[in-house]
Amino acid sequence: MNLGLKGKVAVVLAASKGLGKASALALAAEGAKVIIGSRNTTKLNAAAKEISTQTGSEVHCIPVDVVDAKQLTDFISKAGNIYGSIDILVNNAGGPPFGKFENFDDASWQQAFEQNMLSFARTSRLVLPFMKPTGGGRIINIISGSVKSVLANSVLSTAMRMAVVGTAKMLADELGIYGITVNNIAPGLILTDRIKHTLPQGIDPEEAIKEKTKSIPLGRIGKPEEFAALVAFLSSAQAAYISGTTIQIDGGASRAIL
Repeated sequence: MNLGLKGKVAVVLAASKGLGKASALALAAEGAKVIIGSRNTTKLNAAAKEISTQTGSEVHCIPVDVVDAKQLTDFISKAGNIYGSIDILVNNAGGPPFGKFENFDDASWQQAFEQNMLSFARTSRLVLPFMKPTGGGRIINIISGSVKSVLANSVLSTAMRMAVVGTAKMLADELGIYGITVNNIAPGLILTDRIKHTLPQGIDPEEAIKEKTKSIPLGRIGKPEEFAALVAFLSSAQAAYISGTTIQIDGGASRAIL
């Protein structure tokens, strides 16, 4: 299937590793011009080189800390000026720490808000001047399966991701007139570094993962490239009528009906 992404300009955040990197790779493989951002300059440069080598597509990288308002504003401005447009925004940020509600102070809540809610709102607002004149665009938010089903010790993540879900629904309503779609992807267990933080402490990680897979109907952990395929599809021309949704990718693990 031709996704119609050749020549489209895609901005992917937190893309030096994990789901962000996999998403950037999938978009580049479809012919998109990809601009990636992350805090770690060394890993970011390595990721850009790897993606470009594997896909033959042009990849630019710009260091950015999504919590820093000035850095993020400058990042979107620089990204938009490279080609004069931004067609796709993949919002992503490292998740907040896991733990019990009573163990998090105000500073922890503020950090989670700035990293996992405010950064998404800020980038979404900043790309609008690039998307609106073109008559279309895609905003895709990488969140968490915890918005659909309780994930132990994820109170910070769950609270902020639920705020993203509500905001995305409002944006889908407001931005539809410009042909801009806004969607969320809620991953379950995907084989990235962050999966380690969801595992019980004091248990061998491999054994803990095996135990986790027992509750997944497909009987395995998801692959980053499987997640990234959904990012590519939601970015495509074929997904032009999908907006305001939160799509789970969890191997059927969630037992929620809605």
